[in-house]
Amino acid sequence: MTENVRRLYRSRSQRMVGGVCGGLGEYFDIDPTLVRLLFVVTALAGGPGLLAYIIMLIVVPSEPEPATASGPIASA
Repeated sequence: MTENVRRLYRSRSQRMVGGVCGGLGEYFDIDPTLVRLLFVVTALAGGPGLLAYIIMLIVVPSEPEPATASGPIASA
């Protein structure tokens, strides 16, 4: 019984400012540009877009770095 657990992270690859929109786009499997536009529209329309972005920038952890196979280097 294996469960595929999805976690929300700030993206390392789809980052423009803090990776919040890229992380939300990856989590919901949508284009991060749409998420960015949503934040901008809500911020400009007097909504809580900027405040929500800043809170998520603080609260949502950054995406972990991919594991590398760094074992001992064999010299010839």
